[in-house]
Amino acid sequence: MTRNDWTKEEILEIYNKPLMELLYEAATVHRIHHDPNKVQVSTLLSIKTGGCPEDCGYCPQAARYHTDIEGNDLMSVSQVKAQALRAKASGSSRVCMGAAWRNVKDGEEFDNVLEMVRTINKLNMEVCCTLGMVTENQAQRLAEAGLYAYNHNLDSSEEYYKEVISTRGYQDRLDTIGNVRKSNVTVCSGGIIGMGESLEDRAGMLVALATLNPQPESTPINALVPVEGTPLEEQQKVSIWEMLRMVATTRIVMPETQVRLSAGRTDMSREGQAMCFFAGANSIFAGDKLLTTPNPDVNEDMEMFKLLGLEPQKPFEKKSQPQSVSAEESQYKPLGEKPKWSRPGHTIERNVEAKQKAKTKA
Repeated sequence: MTRNDWTKEEILEIYNKPLMELLYEAATVHRIHHDPNKVQVSTLLSIKTGGCPEDCGYCPQAARYHTDIEGNDLMSVSQVKAQALRAKASGSSRVCMGAAWRNVKDGEEFDNVLEMVRTINKLNMEVCCTLGMVTENQAQRLAEAGLYAYNHNLDSSEEYYKEVISTRGYQDRLDTIGNVRKSNVTVCSGGIIGMGESLEDRAGMLVALATLNPQPESTPINALVPVEGTPLEEQQKVSIWEMLRMVATTRIVMPETQVRLSAGRTDMSREGQAMCFFAGANSIFAGDKLLTTPNPDVNEDMEMFKLLGLEPQKPFEKKSQPQSVSAEESQYKPLGEKPKWSRPGHTIERNVEAKQKAKTKA
């Protein structure tokens, strides 16, 4: 039974259980709701890299930091199709397209993204997008194009969020998820551990996700990959034991959600990843990059799957394939909206210091 009334205290109690007891409980929940030998494989494709106006302390794509990330303009539809075919051939059932935008803006670029969605959906692959904040009308246009999922991570608890990002508010994240929920698109939302947050913050993030009704269909659990030039470059990497506890706790409080091992997998041994799968993780990102950070080679992943007796989940096993509506037949037209997404504007000292350091290097 899925609950939507979890409290922080209840989640902390689960997180802090003796590890073997926690893993056993999570594995039991996992087997009730999922096939334990199937793992959903996604490929993350950066269709527009760098130059983001936000100040997220973990992100090398923020324009204000000096991280040596090579930016690129929006990819063409044909380039995206070629990458999607490559991903399909390597065993991925889903392509997740990410653009370094604060929010979606109606216009030629968004029209091109909609065409990318139509193109990949016609390849019989699930399509996910992460494009920043979206309005209800924009979410409906994505749904009409054939979008399967929309990713919009909460990143952390509402309390700790303000210690990482000052250019947007937590409510904007929740409002975007709400706008997506008004369409036929599934929700993908998770966060990052290892940013200096407390265990209470980790529990707080899970409260925010688990009390959504319905809960997200997919939840990525990222371990921070510290990147030189970002405000969080000196953060210590999280241990496999922390990842195991986070995965297991997520599985218990979000039983039907697909829990994805995302950033940080390059630092996990096969044994560590196997334990995460046992604890309820049943989705990974494949490919050599996650937007801008390293990721295990897809051939290594397939070798690991063979060793563990795992098989890639086929597309549309959890939800039927959406139908793509052409641009000409779309019921939802661009409205030229200019929503007032928030800019809290408080000062985060380490973000300011990283920005100053970038100016000095420039």
